[in-house]
Amino acid sequence: MRTDKKTVLVVDDASLVRLYYRSILEDAGFHVEEALNGLEALEKLLACPADMLIVDVNMPQMDGLTFLDRLRQKELPLSSIPALVTSTEAQPQDFAAARAAGANFYVVKPIDRDRLVEFVTMFCGVPR
Repeated sequence: MRTDKKTVLVVDDASLVRLYYRSILEDAGFHVEEALNGLEALEKLLACPADMLIVDVNMPQMDGLTFLDRLRQKELPLSSIPALVTSTEAQPQDFAAARAAGANFYVVKPIDRDRLVEFVTMFCGVPR
């Protein structure tokens, strides 16, 4: 379903994390779609393009970095969608791997409400 609101696709296998992001972002005026893993996210993007992605790293079937890498390799308008990668991993190699896969920014979980809205607002180009 496409609305006049900016759409954020949340890709995370944890239902509580998706619910947390959805609650915050819908309160801030965004439309939220969800995917349980990278494979489902690719399918959803083809059906309904998003304005921004929030992607977890560790997921079954297709992890977040593989998803981003595959998305960035396509020569489609979808390949340039801004992506915020989130993970509990906080080592320098984790940041480097996310950047190499095509992440625009990397945040260590948990991310607080205000910071999440700030990132999404900025990446979606929504005026403050």
